[in-house]
Amino acid sequence: KGNVMEDFMKERAAGVLLHISSLPGRYGIGTLGRSAYKFVDLLAGGGIRYWQILPLVQTGFGDSPYQSVFSGSGNPYFIDPEILAKEKLLTKEELSAYAVQGARVDYSSLYQTRYEMLRLAFSRFDTGEEQFRSFVQEGTFDGYALFMALKEEFGGEPFSRWPAEYKFAKKRSLQKFKEEHGREYLFWQFVQYQFEKQWRALKNYANERGVRIIGDIPLYVAYDSVDVWLNPSLFKLNPDRSMQKIAGVPPDCFSATGQLWGNPVYRWSAHRREKYAWWIGRLRQAFSYYDVIRVDHFRGFDRYYEIEAGAETAERGRWCRGPKAELFRAAEEALGRLPVIAEDLGLLDAGVRRLLADTGYPGMKVLQFAFDGNRRNTYLPKYIPENSVCYTGTHDNDTTLGYVRSLRGKEYSRFLRQLQGVLREEGLSAELPDKRAAAAAIVRLALHSRAKLAVIPVQDILLLGSDARMNTPSTVGCNWEFRLKRLPKREKLQILRE
Repeated sequence: KGNVMEDFMKERAAGVLLHISSLPGRYGIGTLGRSAYKFVDLLAGGGIRYWQILPLVQTGFGDSPYQSVFSGSGNPYFIDPEILAKEKLLTKEELSAYAVQGARVDYSSLYQTRYEMLRLAFSRFDTGEEQFRSFVQEGTFDGYALFMALKEEFGGEPFSRWPAEYKFAKKRSLQKFKEEHGREYLFWQFVQYQFEKQWRALKNYANERGVRIIGDIPLYVAYDSVDVWLNPSLFKLNPDRSMQKIAGVPPDCFSATGQLWGNPVYRWSAHRREKYAWWIGRLRQAFSYYDVIRVDHFRGFDRYYEIEAGAETAERGRWCRGPKAELFRAAEEALGRLPVIAEDLGLLDAGVRRLLADTGYPGMKVLQFAFDGNRRNTYLPKYIPENSVCYTGTHDNDTTLGYVRSLRGKEYSRFLRQLQGVLREEGLSAELPDKRAAAAAIVRLALHSRAKLAVIPVQDILLLGSDARMNTPSTVGCNWEFRLKRLPKREKLQILRE
């Protein structure tokens, strides 16, 4: 990490945003196998130094990588079947049986078939293998394996509905359960062992070729998670472990009633008493997986919005004080200087700006937000500072071509005039014969900006439309399903070097 921190944001560089799930391949979702290695080769061959992904965690309801049963887990869906076959845990015939046709990720089908395949592989695995035994004894996934085994035992019910001795994580009861359900417990350890082995091999391969991985950690964790189950004092819960307060955002121009996210909020006073040990542990593990971390909803460390659990809207919440820079000072005292990208999008106030200045972390600049007619819009290229990361859009935006195509009539005319004016200011060609050319121009602007790092979603490099969008916030269904049919050709990435 030290070497990364020395280099990070020191020289201009480009990156590509492409989640593992979106890689092409035969098994219904992207994996840590051949396509991932070929993509690294593609980046390295094009002199592209960063590969940004979304959280690697095991997904749950809604298939979102921002909701997981454990914030430190790896997604079992990403385990590559062909690597398991090389280890003699699957046969060639079984690989063919688990191959999937389909242009998008079908999570309901994967849920039925992928765990079946992993259980088959586990049935042939030697749990006495020394490396595996050491992995289990380290204890990193002890709580996770217990949690998943208990979920299996109680039909997938959330921990809040388990019998009291398990809901309240009584040590004797958990030890007895582990002894009686040892095989199930070891299956979930096996899942994380295989994920970690495959991920570390891929990351080492990327690093050896000069490609660094930008990972992503959400601010909040899911309620029904190992994180909350084993650390209830760190969250605003009631004595019966039900949620007392939940996270969200107040009413704004996007929603008249605000947004209820449903995650439990932190009891920051408890974190402070423990000198932020839980967060330091979380960051330590994250930096063992990634070279750089994008911290989602960074403003929540300054102030966060909480709502009474059970409220129907977010209208009656309140703003509360977060840990501010104190948390990051404690983390850097323990871990050294952290290569962090602060996701500082949305309505920013003086407190968030002060937090960014105090930490020195680069913020994010998204060009899709720039062209609203306001000449002082801080996302316009002339206002983008060097210590920032410039994007055309994020996983929560429409693709840039989709965004441009959504503009019509006078709105499009205004956008086009402003875009052409900005292109001239930046010394770039302002010839825009059609909407594809306008979308391509926004990509050029991102790469031309003063930001030391520009990251372009693969959809924008390929100029794909709205059907390639990754996520639409506040909706469930049809999200996180985008996949490439094939990897881009090297010449498509040439623009990132110009």
